[in-house]
Amino acid sequence: MRKSGPPKGLISYLVLELLDEKPRYGYEILKEINDISGGHWEPSYGSVYPILYKFEDKGWATRIEREEESDRKYFELTDAGREELTEKRRESGGKAADFGDIILGFYHVYVAFATDDRFEVETADGLWRFDETFSSWIIEQLIRHHERDFGTFERIDATPEEFYEREGVEYDED
Repeated sequence: MRKSGPPKGLISYLVLELLDEKPRYGYEILKEINDISGGHWEPSYGSVYPILYKFEDKGWATRIEREEESDRKYFELTDAGREELTEKRRESGGKAADFGDIILGFYHVYVAFATDDRFEVETADGLWRFDETFSSWIIEQLIRHHERDFGTFERIDATPEEFYEREGVEYDED
C-alpha cells in the first residue's frame, strides 16, 4: 500500500529517459510527460527544474546554449547520466506494485465518493461526476488502452490473493 503521491523517483526517471532521446528544456519535458500520461498528469515546474539542476550538479546533464533559442535552458544527458539511467531503469522495474496501488487506490476513492453515504460531493454542471456512468467511462478507457497496447482484454476471474499466488507475488495487506 502506497502512503502518498507518485512512486518516488518517477519524475527523475522520466526526465533521464527524455534527455536520453534528445536535449530538452523544462517546459518541453513537462509537456512530454503530459503526453505520456494521456493528458492526465503533468508535474509542476517546481518539480522538473530542480531535477534538471540536480542532474547538472551531479554531472548527469549539461546545459547547452542554442543561439536561435537563447532564452531557453536546454539540457543534454552526459555519459554519467546514461549510467544513472541504466540504474534508474533497474530501480523503476520494481515499482509496478506502487503504480497499481495508486491506480486502484484512487479508483476506489472515486467510487466511494459515488456510493458511500459518508460523502456528499456536489456535482457542478457540465463537469465530471462521481457516478456509475463516469466510472464506466474510466474503466472503458483503461480497457481500450490495454487492447491498443497488449491485445484483446480478457477478464481475470481471481481474488487478489489468488492472483498474487498464481503470479508468484508476495501479498501484503498493509
